[in-house]
Amino acid sequence: MHSINTIPSLNLRCKIEDWPIRDKFTISRGSKSTAQVIVATLTDGDIVGRGECVPYLRYEESLKSVTHQINEMIEPFHQGLNRNQLNEIMPAGAARNALDCALWDFEAKLLSKSVSQLAGLPTPQPCTTAYTISMDTPETMAAKAGAAKYPLLKLKLGSQGDKERMEKIREAAPSARLIVDANEGWEFSELPSMFAIARELGVELIEQPLPIHLDHMLSQLDHPVPIAADESIHHIQSLSKIAGYFDAINIKLDKTGGLTGALELLAASRELGLGIMIGCMVSTSLSMAPASLLSVFADWVDLDGPLLLSNDREPGLRYADFILYPPQTELWG
Repeated sequence: MHSINTIPSLNLRCKIEDWPIRDKFTISRGSKSTAQVIVATLTDGDIVGRGECVPYLRYEESLKSVTHQINEMIEPFHQGLNRNQLNEIMPAGAARNALDCALWDFEAKLLSKSVSQLAGLPTPQPCTTAYTISMDTPETMAAKAGAAKYPLLKLKLGSQGDKERMEKIREAAPSARLIVDANEGWEFSELPSMFAIARELGVELIEQPLPIHLDHMLSQLDHPVPIAADESIHHIQSLSKIAGYFDAINIKLDKTGGLTGALELLAASRELGLGIMIGCMVSTSLSMAPASLLSVFADWVDLDGPLLLSNDREPGLRYADFILYPPQTELWG
């Protein structure tokens, strides 16, 4: 994986942006109507590199704390901080994601190469992305699933009535592939029945059924449907903690601390034979672009963040029906 050893003096700035969500976005932990992102920009006066991140309260992050972390790097970047040094001195998380991705973008433009070339990755290809159906009543979720016409749907579950939700959605979208995301919302006692109905309805993946402190209990049950870690897996250092409990992992750059950390986690997870999902927070195309480079290795791609917004940044990624196309350099990379 290529990295520039000597980076010129760079000016760093960051700003908070609010992006309205088309419909209220609801998971087992709550709802929101706006996606709040932080954009980090690095420039030498001519070339500009950008990265976007989403602070996540579940991981004890806030707009204030992440902005503070980013601003603490103003002087190191002015002194020529490179990507390897960044990943040594900053913890994985949203702040490092924005800076790491901004550095990749800057390096690619500086060297007139694509990020996929710098990283030694295959040329990005169009891919099918999942489309998320936010948690709601069984009837409302079924209506949205039927109207979406996407071949791969991700269902936000994790509360009473989930069996009925799955049944009605399957009835409304009989040919769709289904992913279920419980966001830590199920009880251990209900797992056998939830797993059974999921298998019966053709669900092909269940994300994070239990709170993370109960992960070890997953080893006590058969997995008739593969189980993926999301909240339980952040970076390569946390991979050993989930060994034997999960069949797959959801890689998100806001958890790994950027593309660099995501590539490390991807390689280690594939060596263990784990299934791979490439996921996202609700955010703009600037967040999706770096993650989309990993889609060639993924069993499931869930990069629909911009589709959930009232509008996306310009230029943004191209979504044609259910197909996500590789990013153009005007956006990132």
